Parts: sequence; structure tokens; C-alpha cells
Amino acid sequence: MSAVKLMDYDKALELFEPVLGFEVHVELNTETKMFSDAPNPANARNHDAEPNTLIAPVDLGLPGSLPVVNATAVRSSISLGLALGCSIAESCRFARKNYFYPDLGKNYQISQYDEPIAFEGSVEVELEDGTLVTIPIERAHMEEDAGKLTHMGGSTGRIQGAEYSLVDYNRAGVPLVEIVTKPIFGAEHRAPEIAKAYVATIRDIVRGLGISEARLERGNLRCDANVSLRPRGQEKLGTRTETKNVNSMRSVERAVRYEIQRQAAILAEGGTITQETRHWHEDTGTTSPGRPKSDADDYRYFPEPDLLPVQPPRELVEELRAALPEQPVARRRRLKAEWGFGDIEFQGVVNAGLLDEVEATIAAGTTADAARKWWTGEISRIANEREVDAASLVSAANVAALQQLVDAGTLTDKLARQVLEGVIAGEGSPQEVVDARGLAVVSDDGALIAAIDEALAAQPDVLAKIKDGKVQAAGAVIGAVMKAMKGQADAARVRELILERAAQ
Repeated sequence: MSAVKLMDYDKALELFEPVLGFEVHVELNTETKMFSDAPNPANARNHDAEPNTLIAPVDLGLPGSLPVVNATAVRSSISLGLALGCSIAESCRFARKNYFYPDLGKNYQISQYDEPIAFEGSVEVELEDGTLVTIPIERAHMEEDAGKLTHMGGSTGRIQGAEYSLVDYNRAGVPLVEIVTKPIFGAEHRAPEIAKAYVATIRDIVRGLGISEARLERGNLRCDANVSLRPRGQEKLGTRTETKNVNSMRSVERAVRYEIQRQAAILAEGGTITQETRHWHEDTGTTSPGRPKSDADDYRYFPEPDLLPVQPPRELVEELRAALPEQPVARRRRLKAEWGFGDIEFQGVVNAGLLDEVEATIAAGTTADAARKWWTGEISRIANEREVDAASLVSAANVAALQQLVDAGTLTDKLARQVLEGVIAGEGSPQEVVDARGLAVVSDDGALIAAIDEALAAQPDVLAKIKDGKVQAAGAVIGAVMKAMKGQADAARVRELILERAAQ
């Protein structure tokens, strides 16, 4: 297979104008599924369930089973639509989207087509340098998720080369809201950055509403990125590709950049772009063809005959509007000012997706600087090593309690890192780990003086050097004392005692 040609990114933008579009699927964290009473695996409590244990007859498409709309999912969908600046339909219907779904038993998806719950909105996103970009929203509609196929017998885990596939219906019927943008013009060189910022903003909105875990690595939030190019000066839109289910902010950014470079190289040589879905490969940073992209007519939408129209009372809509949280852009600007962070410090927290965790840690009783240090430092390092979400490792309350032990002088930073490891390992709260492991700083001057005397006896010339003004010579003694005390001494206090001894 020949290597795919890519055009230099800047050159591609000289020749072509990129037009973007996004379809973001949000799994709602309701207790039950969209159309059945089966437990919802998008709810964190059910995430690790065994295959095919969170199911009901409706999810399997068994004859005679009938769907019933999840009222909580409807409320969540309305809240999300309002947060996106959309109008809420006075009446809307579900439709059947007919397509071969090997992991959806009834072989069609219950979705919404011409009558979505929310339509005609916009959301403001902020780029790293503070630039604001308005993203036009076409619609946000309710639907159900499909199940999951696991391909067996191949070397890659993909369908190509697999001997057979297993289907898990746990995810079938999970409530989704699909947010569809209008074409986004004017992105130019910042197209990849805008893509990343938009998905991050959607994540922040749904987390603020409390309607989804919004974790890309778990599929709670999935982005399909549409990219097309048109020659400079041309009005007609180019043919788009849809890169499916990109599962990290960084990958969204990389996928958009790659498609711009790939399509530009094809068009510059007189080729044509195929309207198709494409798969993103994280390991190689490339996309590959999926299937030809169908248009709406190909899905043979028709009204779902087993469900009545949804007609949300206006009183409910206004109640949900009044309960909306602060918009992400306004919230970030407020928090940055309150915390006193510089641009680089604050952007580091935002890029790591740890704004909620830092805010909660500060609220639990520690400083902004300390909260940022722990979450973007040691906790993120451990999370990256384990390839898990940082927020899944430790609670904000425990991080605050850990820092409080440092502030009180009970722990040094080095000892605090050991305590953090114990907390993450499930050994209890920071104080419980300190007690169980015996990690508290030795504050008894008598014990420290004894260790200092022993160290000086082994290095008799050091005391004379210090008395002669060579204070840096104390470092060797401090190191010996810290080793003898297994790191459980306050180095600053040890230094003070050494200098006191030298002054005698």
C-alpha cells in the first residue's frame, strides 16, 4: 500500500479554504436507557458490567417489545439545547433511521430527523490566546446508541482479518444527544485549534449540566469531524469527509489537520475527494477509508409509529433555562481571575481537562497554586503512566487533605508523594496512609540532633568548614541526616540545627 501524500499545511491553506462541521454524540448518564428500563452503562456505576447483562427486550429488538421514552433523558436534552443557545421545539417526533446495524437488534435506530428537540443555536468557544469564535449549531437531537462489536481472531482487533465477532448489547439503547453544527467558515489556519476548542467546550457544558461523564476515552463523548476544502475564490463547497469517533482533544486537532493536508494534496493533483467516513488511527496519526457516506434519503427515515410526539411544557423549559450553569467561557475567565493564574498556568489546567478538579480541590480547603501543582503534576504523571483519567485516581477532598498535611509540616513534598501513592492504591485517606506507613516528618529536635551528631562524627572536617564561612558544606551533613531518617526529616530544620551547632 503506497504512502498517502500530504501537502505542507501552510501551502494547503494558501490554495484552499477549509470548511468544518462537527457531530458530537453525548451519552447521557441517566439511570436507565433511552427506551427501556435496563440500567444505563453510560452511568459510571454500570461502566464495567459484564457483556450482555444490562439489557431488556427492547434493547435486543425482541418481537412485541415496545419503547417507552426516558423522561429524564428528555429533560437533559432540553437543558443541553438551552445551554447551546437553541430554540426548544414545542412538539417533536422520533423517527426510524434504517441502516444495517449488526449491533442493534431491531436493525434500525430510533433517532430524530426533521423534528429535533433543539435547533438553531450557537456556542462561543475560546482559543488559547483568548480569541472568541462563535460556532453555529444546526440542531441537537435525541437518539439511542448502538451496541459494541468485538472482533476476534485477528492481530489488530479490527474486522479486517478477524475470524468472528462478538456483540455486546449493553450499550444498545443508551440515551444520546447528537449535536450537529452548521458549516463553519473562516477557520483558516486555526481550523485544528478551533476543532479542539469546540469539543472541549461541549465537554465543559455537559459536565457543568451534570448530564454526562463526558469522558472521551470511555466514549461518553464522541466527535465526528467533517472537513472539506474549496479552492480560494470558489463559492461551491467541496466534498466532505467525516472522520469518526475521535477519542481525545489532541486527536480531534490532529485529525482535522491531517485531513486538510491529505485532501489538499489530492485536489492539487487534479483528483477528487470521496464523500466517505474515515477512521482515525491514533498510533500513526492518519485516517483511512471507512464506508461511502450516505445522505439522509438513503436512511429511509419515517416517523416512529410506537412513540407519541414529545411536547415539553413551556413551564418546564423555562424552569430548566433558569437552572443553567455559567457558560464555559465566562466561567474560565472568572476562575482565572480568582485564582490569579498567568496565561500559561491556566491554559495548562484547561488543556489537561482538570478545571473541575482544581476548582473542587480549592473549595475543599487548599490554595489555587497547590491544587494546580498536584493535578497537573504528580497526579497527571501517574494517570499518563496508567493511561487512565486523572480524576479517576483520587478525590479532590483527598488532594486538599494531602496538601494540608504538607502545610502543617507533617509531610515534606517527597513524603507527600508517597502518601499520594498510598491513597491511589486504596489504603485510605492521606492521614490514614501517614499513620499506617509511619510517614510523618520527625519533628523531635532531640532525634534530629542525635542524627546530626552521628553525621558530623563521620565527617569531622565539615563543622570546621562551616565555622570558616563555608556554609554550603552543610549539604553533606543534611544529606546524611535525611538518609538516616529515611526522608522523614525537615531539611530546612536540619540545616538550622547544623548552623546553630556551628555557631556554638
